[in-house]
Amino acid sequence: MIFLVAALLLMGVLVGAAAHTPLPVLLPAAAAIALWLLVFTVRERTKER
Repeated sequence: MIFLVAALLLMGVLVGAAAHTPLPVLLPAAAAIALWLLVFTVRERTKER
């Protein structure tokens, strides 16, 4: 749960900074965060209960 909160906080910071960040920097950062969240989601859904 703490990791999810950290991810949302990081996304908020990046979205806030997106207005001042050049597009070639913003797109890889956004892709890295999206990939990390996708991996997190897949791991949570495939975890045995």
